[in-house]
Amino acid sequence: MLGKLARQHDPNVLVGFDKADDAGVYKISDDQALVQTVDFFTPVVDDPYTFGQIAATNSLSDVYAMGGRPLSALAILCFPDKGDISILEQILAGGLSKMMEAQCTVVGGHSVRDPEIKFGYAVTGMIHPDRIWTNSSAMVLDALILTKPLGTGVISTAIKRGEAKPAWIDAATKSMTTLNARAATIAASGKFRVHSATDITGFGLIGHVREMAMGGDVSIRLRSAALPLLEGALECVRAGYIPGGLNANRDFVECMVGYEDGIPAELKTIMFDPQTAGGLLLSVAREDAGSLLAALKSGGVAAAEIGEILPQGKPLIQVV
Repeated sequence: MLGKLARQHDPNVLVGFDKADDAGVYKISDDQALVQTVDFFTPVVDDPYTFGQIAATNSLSDVYAMGGRPLSALAILCFPDKGDISILEQILAGGLSKMMEAQCTVVGGHSVRDPEIKFGYAVTGMIHPDRIWTNSSAMVLDALILTKPLGTGVISTAIKRGEAKPAWIDAATKSMTTLNARAATIAASGKFRVHSATDITGFGLIGHVREMAMGGDVSIRLRSAALPLLEGALECVRAGYIPGGLNANRDFVECMVGYEDGIPAELKTIMFDPQTAGGLLLSVAREDAGSLLAALKSGGVAAAEIGEILPQGKPLIQVV
């Protein structure tokens, strides 16, 4: 649908919606550019304070995925006309706690009456115009590093059905409330040649890998055995706790995926799982991959090397 819209021509737009990237980038001077993004959604956990934290973490993520630093945010809220105001207070407090952790100032927002709760933020950040990470600049022979485990979508579905085990909920909640700030700071320190980046959110791992491959005119190989997974993720898949978004992702992009024989069905499925506040996917020069991975782990980031960039070919995405 976006492809049918009229194109605006502004030389200061360094990254726009035509590239399917994580955020827009607008140049305001030779050494400063704004990073802008927006995200909001319905509750994925029962506790309202935690939901607010997750919504904020997720909204901030796209700024980190571009290599930027968040500065300010506007809250976006839909709440029932006769809803419990104490729940609303907890949602806002949870979101504010994460914004404060990110040193991102909430300067206002907008609310509407809606039977279904929805919450998130429009976030503005800052970046140097020459240091932008895009999802379309991966280079052949790069290694792929993922900074969070997969599985929040299927576990959230199990939560909604009242079937999630406490340990699964705790693991997913910890992941969804962990900012990508530390991972982004380490990766952007200048010590490592990070060529491309994205964060893994609603399109799932395969969906975002597709964008990286198509944007960079490359192919990508993923190592299924190396994928980091949340506790309970595979159990949820086996039990059939499959979110609608997972099936939609699979229907859209699986035609571009080639699987090596013997990969378990549940591992294939989890790669399409829509993530909330997922990790960063970093395409880094092969020579720097080991040191970046070590630095991330030393910094408390649950990172794993999961694949590599190949010359363009078919299939677009190989899973081995």
